[in-house]
This record gives sequence, C-alpha cells and structure tokens, in this order.
Amino acid sequence: MAGNRRSFLERAGLAVAGTAGLTAASPLSRPAIAQGAASRNTLRFIPHANLGAVDPVATSGYIVRNYGFMVYDTLYAVDAEFRTRPQMVEGHTVSGNGLLWQFRLREGLRFHDNEPVRAVDCVASIKRWGARDTMGQTLMQATDDIRATSDRDFEIRLKRPFPLMLDSLGKLSTQALFIVPERVGNSDPQVPNNETIGSGPFRFARNQWVPGSLAVFEKFPGYVPRNEPNSGAAGGKHVLLDRVEWRIIPDASTSASALQTGEVDWYEQPAFDLLPTMQRNRDIRIEITDPLGSLMMIRFNQLHPPFDKPAIRQAVLMAVDQGAYLDAVVGNLPQYKALCRSMYACNTPLGRDQGAGVMPANLERARQALRAAGYANEKVIILGATDNPANNAMAQVTTDLLRRLGMNVDLVATDWSALLARRANRNVPDRGGWSIFHTSWVGVDVAAPALHLPLRTHGAPAWAGWPDDPQIEALRNQFLEAPNPQEAERIAMLLQARAFESVPFVPLGQFIQPTAFRRNVQGIVNAPVPYFWGVSKS
Repeated sequence: MAGNRRSFLERAGLAVAGTAGLTAASPLSRPAIAQGAASRNTLRFIPHANLGAVDPVATSGYIVRNYGFMVYDTLYAVDAEFRTRPQMVEGHTVSGNGLLWQFRLREGLRFHDNEPVRAVDCVASIKRWGARDTMGQTLMQATDDIRATSDRDFEIRLKRPFPLMLDSLGKLSTQALFIVPERVGNSDPQVPNNETIGSGPFRFARNQWVPGSLAVFEKFPGYVPRNEPNSGAAGGKHVLLDRVEWRIIPDASTSASALQTGEVDWYEQPAFDLLPTMQRNRDIRIEITDPLGSLMMIRFNQLHPPFDKPAIRQAVLMAVDQGAYLDAVVGNLPQYKALCRSMYACNTPLGRDQGAGVMPANLERARQALRAAGYANEKVIILGATDNPANNAMAQVTTDLLRRLGMNVDLVATDWSALLARRANRNVPDRGGWSIFHTSWVGVDVAAPALHLPLRTHGAPAWAGWPDDPQIEALRNQFLEAPNPQEAERIAMLLQARAFESVPFVPLGQFIQPTAFRRNVQGIVNAPVPYFWGVSKS
C-alpha cells in the first residue's frame, strides 16, 4: 500500500508559510436558554450560523461542511500538518503508469442505520461529489471509469495521470468528499438531498432538529476509530461526549452572555467588540485555532446586469477601501486584521500584494470608471446576513460605498441560512435573484489555484456568481500540469493578474477569528474546522 503523501501545497513548493505579521498570540441581560435534562457529558455549542440544510454537496457553506465532518467520514483526511492520510481506506495501490488507482476500505465501517459501508457507496459518493466540487470536477475530467470490484474494494481508472488524487479525495475545504449510502450518492447532485445517514463519529438526531434553534448530534456507538492518534481531520476520532447541541443564537450579545453564565460551553465565532468583556471572565478562554485567518470578499452575480460587465466590476474594485471593511468587521483590534490585496490568502507564498495598483480606494476615479462602463442605473441587490456580525458589517459597508459611487442599491437583510439558499437562485436580481453577497474563506481554501473555488470561472458549473473566463480556466489547467514549483508559481501569478482584470470577486482584507470556550472544556484543536472528537468537559 502506498504511504502518506504530502499535501498539494507542499508538493507544488507552495506550503503555507508562517503567519508573522498577521497572527496574534492567544488573548486571554441573561439569555433565556432551556437547560433541559441533558447529562454532564453534553456540550452546548453556538455555531457561526443556523444549520438550515444538510447536503454538503449542494452548498459550499461552512456550516454544512462542519455538520458533515460530524456525521460523515472521508476516504482520506488532512492531518494537523496538512498532509493527506488514509481515513476510511486501509490504503491504495497505483499501477498502469499512474492510470489505475485501487482502494480497499478498512474493516468495521458502518452507517448509522447499521448497514455496512460498501465500495458501491464510495463509488456513488465520488460521482455525486464530482459533479459539484471544483476538485471533483477536475478529477472527473481525468477519469475514465470508477467501479466497485468487491464489497471492500473499488478502483478509479484514469485517462491521464492525476497527481492530486489523494488531495482531492481527502480535501478539507468545501465541498469535502463525505461518503454517503449508495441511494444518496445516486441522487441528482443538482437537487439537495435531505437524508442524514452517515458513518461518522456522531449521529444526527433528526427528530430533535429545529432549524433556527437547535441541532443535536449524538455519539454513534457503532463507529470504529482508526487505531492511531488523532491529528486534525485524520487519525482516530475518539468521541468523549455523549451529545453535542448546536444552539442557534443569532444575537452576538446574547451568545456572549450565555457563554459567560455557563449556559453554553463553546462560542465558535464571538463578535470582536465583545472580546474585551469576555477576556475579563476567568472562566472563559479566548484562543486562535486558525492562525492563518480568512480572506473576506465581495462576490458578484455575473449572469445579469450590471455586474455582467467586467468594467463595472473593475469600478467597484477601484473604489474598495479594505481598511474600511476591516475596521467595520474587527474594530480597533489590529492584531486580528491585515490588508490583503491579493486573490490568494496572504501570508502564503502566493499571497502577494499584486492588487495594490488596481485597488487605489479612489472613489472619484471609480465614479469616472463606472460612467465610462455604461452603468444604466440597474438595481443592485445586496444580500446581508444579520446573524453573522462579519457578514452584516461587510454588507453595510458595500451598500454605503456603492450608493456613494452612484449605484442604485437595495440591501436585503436575512440570515445566513436563507442567504445560502437565495444565492443559488439564478433569476434576475429583482425576481428572487441577487447581485452581490459577501463571504470569507479560510486561508487554506484559497491559498493556491487548485482548491480555490472562488477563482473557478467555468460558467454554469462554477460557484454562485457563475463567472465565465476561459483564460483563467486555461491558466488553472496549466498550473495543475506545471512540471516544477517555479513554473507553477509563475503561472499562478499570471492567473492572479488576469483575475484582477476579470474580477470574479473583490478581496476585502484578511482577519483572524478567535473562538471562545469555558475553561472546563478540553481538547479543542487548532484547525480551520471545529472538530468535536477528542473534546471533553470536566
């Protein structure tokens, strides 16, 4: 069996660099939340958004990905050193000049309905995922056939060598390849599937799910962890809790109060303006679990006016002042924010300030550019999530900026779950569609072209916004086929230069999001995903 492989970034000579200059050392009215009769071994968690959907293939939303890592398992997984390691598989062999990959599942894998996990489940899962995910689509283009050869064995036969096979099958970012029952894998990938049967360390208590209020996960006694130490998403996922309750509390102040009074145990993304108050509570720890941080962005709908015109997108790019966004999101906490005029995450080898020249934050020049582009007063529908402080702040800043730029703007305030649903709507903006939404991507997801979903520009199959730029796609393919790290880096810089012309999104700066939890909670690991295996309460 083949051994562990280095991550894509390492093998391409683009390993994530240290975060000096951006990272910080870890800083150190009562809500009405029902306590219930939960045991001491229940952990109450406030996620960053409402869990309104349960199909990790149908959306790139991090909230659904986080749900996925609890309920499902993956064939391969990324460890704490960002290396890809076997998870559901014992291992694999490669033959036929790199064209035949054969995989064998480890023993003891069972779904939550106690049915065994079979190779046909893996085949169906890969195919459904491959229709939607950016790396899955790339893998499918290189694939001739995928088939099960026994209950525990399956193979992928390629048309051409694909060195990123394991990094694709074990990717940490959305959409991760979660293994589902064959019947789910065979369902239409363009239609959300609402089944919740997985084979992961937690079972989703579907009968207790109250969207907008509560999501419950119970320890799955049939899960057999790998016989090795846990590391990130890889290794032995030993569950020490009986139950995890996701408490949906949209108001940041209420969430902070609940943590301080002990009514919840862990607050995933506390609002920055509340950090000083929480720091004074000796029962609370505030830590940075993802020191690389997240890249904020404006995403345009390129199907409809006005942002179907590159010149209008360029005018917005010219007007954006990243400092205004960082101040609105983070406030006066410089250790948590940094300018990042790059299409790649800063403090990574590709995250250079290449956009400084085209992002002068000059409103008057942007107005002139907007007039020259032929803006015809089309309505701009901006979606903003009021239950996500960072997203709400970004939406407010953009609304004000575009109005001062001279655009006809309407801000639609909703929650993040509803925003995720609406951004999939391809109708014209004033008929249920949209023009702009904001989001942020953790640095690992946007460090290089291979995994960078917002930089895909392949039209209808692309991420919401549906940009169509064959030149960017051609450069991405060249990057994937680059013969050495130096050539890969050169192509990545050409791709970034083209992206600043095409503007699939506008980078708004980079911030670090601390997490907060009670001191009696142990085992929270440094990772861009909140994992619950290995976590305990004393």
